[in-house]
This record gives sequence, structure tokens and C-alpha cells, in this order.
Amino acid sequence: MHPIKTYIVEDSQVIRDNLIATLEDLVPIEVVGTAEDEPTAVHWLTQSQSAVDLVIVDIFLKKGSGLGVLRAIERRNDLRKVVVLSNYATPDVRRRCLELRADRVFDKSTEIDGLIAYCEALANDDTTPLADKLP
Repeated sequence: MHPIKTYIVEDSQVIRDNLIATLEDLVPIEVVGTAEDEPTAVHWLTQSQSAVDLVIVDIFLKKGSGLGVLRAIERRNDLRKVVVLSNYATPDVRRRCLELRADRVFDKSTEIDGLIAYCEALANDDTTPLADKLP
């Protein structure tokens, strides 16, 4: 397993801290940065020296939105994975996020186990497509 360099875009300090603690406890993850708003996230993620394996994005942020972050990085040519973690993972939101090239969308209240399984698969560098293995 190799540590997953992760950038988290989440406006709630409590949720962000709990998410980091949970992921670091259960998965080999290294959080290399965080943002609570769209401008900060977009600036960091679009810098060439900002190499990460995984970006976790919430939809509602202090300024801007997770959709704006997805839009800004949708034309990425790198291999990083981008997932959305939101309390508003409705069918319409899921569809829109996937259109903006999010790799997966997870509901904060019901799909944390799915996010953990996704991260474990990334850490194991499993070559089986994640969509074939996860619910």
C-alpha cells in the first residue's frame, strides 16, 4: 500500500477534522492540503506543483461551490481521482458531478464506508476498476 496524497475541500472545520482523522486512522492517506472555499481550492489545485492522488470535494462551500471546483479542474490531464462527498448527493447532483468528471459521488450521511473502500482500493493500487467493485 502506498499513502494517498489527498486534498480536501470542505467548509466545515468539524467535518473536515473528523474526515481527516477517520481516513488517516483507516486508510494510508496523507492530507497535503485543505480548503474551505472554491477560490482557494481552485488556486491550489491548478498549480503545477500541486500533485495529489485524490481530491475530496464538498458541494456547498463558504464561498463558491464544489461544482465550481469540479468545473475548474474538469479538463485535467493527470491521473488524480476526484470524488464528491456531500449531504446533498441527490440523483441530479450526482449526475452533474459525474458530467464534470468526478470519479465518484458519496453521501456524507450514508456512504462513508463506500468512500473508505474507495480509498483502500486506491491505496492498494488495485487494477480492478473501482466501479466494478463498489456498490
